[in-house]
Amino acid sequence: MLGTYDSVYVQRPEDAAALFQVEGPYPERFRIQPWYEYRDYRNKRYGVLLKSGEEWRSHRLTLNREVLSVAGMARFLPLLDSVGQDFVKRAYTQVERSGRGKWTADLTEELFRFALESVCYVLYGQRLGLLQDYIDPESQKFIDSVSLMFHTTAPMMYIPPRLLRIINSSIWTDHVKAWDAVFNHADQCIQSIYSSMRHRTNDAYAGVLHSLLLQDHLPLEDIKASVTELMAGGVDTTSMTIQWALYELARSPGVQEKLRSEVISARRKCGNDLAELLQNIPLVKATIKETLRLHPVAITLQRYTQKDTVLRNYNIPQGTLVQVALYAMGRNPEVFQSPERFSPQRWLGNMSKHFKGLAFGFGPRQCIGRRIAEMEMHLFLIHILENFKVETNRMSEVGTTFNLIIFPSKPIHLTLKPLN
Repeated sequence: MLGTYDSVYVQRPEDAAALFQVEGPYPERFRIQPWYEYRDYRNKRYGVLLKSGEEWRSHRLTLNREVLSVAGMARFLPLLDSVGQDFVKRAYTQVERSGRGKWTADLTEELFRFALESVCYVLYGQRLGLLQDYIDPESQKFIDSVSLMFHTTAPMMYIPPRLLRIINSSIWTDHVKAWDAVFNHADQCIQSIYSSMRHRTNDAYAGVLHSLLLQDHLPLEDIKASVTELMAGGVDTTSMTIQWALYELARSPGVQEKLRSEVISARRKCGNDLAELLQNIPLVKATIKETLRLHPVAITLQRYTQKDTVLRNYNIPQGTLVQVALYAMGRNPEVFQSPERFSPQRWLGNMSKHFKGLAFGFGPRQCIGRRIAEMEMHLFLIHILENFKVETNRMSEVGTTFNLIIFPSKPIHLTLKPLN
């Protein structure tokens, strides 16, 4: 953005708790301005990520029942599990092709495709075939559009999109082209769902979009807008977290073996009961929390104050942007003992966890896709740990860089070595 704005940064859990206690019934987060600009330009509805006020609250409560409730979670599990199994099959194929008994690669693109396949299956009830060697041209166009949308969003967080729109900058035109393709994909899915409704012979779960259309509680354009935003927010975020988790486990073989033992024990106890399986893997869940402590997707978590607020004897006027510095908090030795050490066990011990795990936000404006993301990542780690040993060059340190979300500063090369 050009110009200035007032912002206050905090990095202590108690300050975050005080901030969220006064966020009010209609919390406001930092606006992704280019996403608003595109919707205004194309006269499209805002989804729950971008809405505000009473309309946001009403639509959010409807979507909460679909994607955050226990019943909703149970419906997603078989879909996410099948994509995880297909990733394992693809990894074994790559091992065979290598001729070396292992697969070594920068998995960035592979994990991006896995995450996109997963979230689209849950939201749209359709497989895109992104874990195959040959990808349908329409699916490839969708992948490229999602990537382009993120790539063009970042610069417009600093340069007003309205200005780039006026001068017809390629950043703006590419952004519009990318979002057009993403929304066109949603339109095609809706048409496919309407067509399938006439021929369905069973009650098998067919995705969030299908369920919302059947309920008829929200206008069609609002459903499409919210589901599209869920998709956009659920790709890079999960794929990056999975990549960082594999990197940390590869550098901590002792931790990796403890997780593997837990997974094997849980599988013996629960078999293919996915819901019960996820109840018996506390260390796997802690691994995702620890990964997000060291490598949060976003640098900060933001709220606009709904009234004058006092934090540490500092008066913050109503309407001020306050940012909880997640990256700084996660590496603050006053908050986490030995913060540089990857230790999932810390989340299972006696450490106070009060407002320390804020990667998905908090309260009514927390990430609406968090349960989908958590289950996707937990199931992915289960499948990987059951089948492969994860290795990397432990002497190679990888830093971070920022481009809308936090990315590795250089490619991370990982090796998947079959256990058998």
